[in-house]
Amino acid sequence: METQDIDTQDAGRTPSVIGVAAGKNITGTQMNYYFVCHTKLWLFSHNIQMEQESDIVALGKLTHEEHYNRDSKEILVLEGIKLDRITPDGYVHEIKKSDRGEHAHIWQLKYYLWRLQENGFGQLKGVLEFPKQRKRVAVQLSAEDEKLIFEKMAAITEIVSQPKPPTAKKIGFCRRCSYRELCWC
Repeated sequence: METQDIDTQDAGRTPSVIGVAAGKNITGTQMNYYFVCHTKLWLFSHNIQMEQESDIVALGKLTHEEHYNRDSKEILVLEGIKLDRITPDGYVHEIKKSDRGEHAHIWQLKYYLWRLQENGFGQLKGVLEFPKQRKRVAVQLSAEDEKLIFEKMAAITEIVSQPKPPTAKKIGFCRRCSYRELCWC
């Protein structure tokens, strides 16, 4: 696996991109999966993608279409960054089916905000939207978050670079996971 060299001359400055297997950038989905399950992260990162078969993923896409049918869908701004919506007032919106896994969703959105900031889009703010629950969560990126993102990116790179997936651990997400057949059968 090749990774890009990281210039650390500026103390405290984090790099905007760390290479992952095959030179790809870390995606928002990978950041999300890091907080949910490392096995799922590894499988997804190795192009074992079960989501197209998942009813839960299909429901999430339907939720987005039902509630935001007039808005742009999946705006690709940077490699690995697909935004659900960005409003003229500088808010990045990430729309989710449910608040289950809210912590992972928050970090996915913080990662988007960080990548956008690192690529000259300024300091944007984020909003997580859970339309079925009529819930919104404001998300901001702090200096501490930026340090943690760098650490998580290094951890993701390490997990993805392994020759085999991490051993599966049964967690609450397993029951509805599109990868469960690979882990538990």
